[in-house]
Amino acid sequence: MSFWAVSRGLTPPGKVAPKLNPNQRQFLEDELRYREKLKMLAGGNAVDDMYVRKQDTVDDPLELDKHDAFYDTTKSLLVLFQIMGVMPIHRNPPIKNLPRTEYSWTSKQVMWAIFTYSCQTTIVVLVLRERVKKFITSPDKRFDEAIYNVIFISLLFTNFLLPVASWRHGPQVAIFKNMWTNYQYKFYKTTGSSIVFPNLYVLTYSLCIFSWLLSIAINLSQYFLQPDFRLWYTFAYYPIIAMLNCFCSLWYINCNAFGTASRALSDALQATIRDGKPAQKLTEYRHLWVDLSHMMQQLGRAYSNMYGMYCLVIFFTSIIATYGSISEIIDHGATYKEVGLFVIVFYCMCLLYIICNEAHYASRKVGLDFQTKLLNINLTAVDSATQKEVDMLLVAINKNPPIMNLDGYANINRELITTNISFMATYLVVLLQFKITEQRRSQTT
Repeated sequence: MSFWAVSRGLTPPGKVAPKLNPNQRQFLEDELRYREKLKMLAGGNAVDDMYVRKQDTVDDPLELDKHDAFYDTTKSLLVLFQIMGVMPIHRNPPIKNLPRTEYSWTSKQVMWAIFTYSCQTTIVVLVLRERVKKFITSPDKRFDEAIYNVIFISLLFTNFLLPVASWRHGPQVAIFKNMWTNYQYKFYKTTGSSIVFPNLYVLTYSLCIFSWLLSIAINLSQYFLQPDFRLWYTFAYYPIIAMLNCFCSLWYINCNAFGTASRALSDALQATIRDGKPAQKLTEYRHLWVDLSHMMQQLGRAYSNMYGMYCLVIFFTSIIATYGSISEIIDHGATYKEVGLFVIVFYCMCLLYIICNEAHYASRKVGLDFQTKLLNINLTAVDSATQKEVDMLLVAINKNPPIMNLDGYANINRELITTNISFMATYLVVLLQFKITEQRRSQTT
């Protein structure tokens, strides 16, 4: 077409730009950036301008401890987990080339965990034997009492899953703790200021105390509401309920810390944008954000089995307790025993709500809120290199979504609450249909 126009003395038509869909446009932009960086690398004189991640270096352990505010403010919960034998990780002395937090099967923390677990298991076995014996030898018991036995027998089995669900993932938990330590020092070296966690020290101490007080209150309430629940049974349930409360507190604290770190990073980024030619600094901020997203994923990976068991216990207990209370109200009317079952359901649903809601807020603060602040930047007031780095940071957020995931088993967000409630409603409808059908048969005969 162009040759025909030139041969006749006419102006050739201009090139028609192809229309690309969003995925094709994203792929083209990524390819252009990659080619540009290859040219800069081939030039040999612009390596400093090529914004790539710097190689990790071995940091001074004393400097790491100096800026590890997260460990200092949450140390009380770590010590409580060590005392209870739930997660026997330990802090190494400040020696170079040695990780600050480590898990070792030969450490004194693991030996103490084995000792406490053995003592606790002895009490659990005695209580389990007693409750199973009563459950089998008393077939004429009321239905709500049988439901109580099923619930509290199932809770006892969580004790036997502790070594598999918690101790086996000790190395992953140590990796997560070291990621927090290294991230805070890297944040300080990049921004010149440390991450501050306001009120986290007091909050952690308060949650440690509250976890045990709530465990004592729940067990004593069941002791007064159930006539066959002896006082010495409570000693088997105190550490189990307290462990569930402490894991909920651990999740809440980490999600809160993720939001604080994301807010500090966005504030530092906005301050850097106002400076002249902040492109290279934005590259380091991009790496900091990716590390923060990876930490959120590592939290779910490290505690995947424990929180997976956590959700299953909540799901099973909520269904059984709700069905037992409704069924007993249909048969004999409302009593104080049904109040105890509703207390169990309310407790389980509160734990699930806290975990899912905090994960939702953490993902939103690290992802959507951070992305919104980037989109509000006036790109016309900065140079082209800064515009490209902002664009690459948006691409990094899009390709590394900050999702709280239990190692591929489930995503922890608000959707999990609605899914859990819908499944519970389905099972309850089916069980109550069987119950009503059985009542009608007994009335006709």
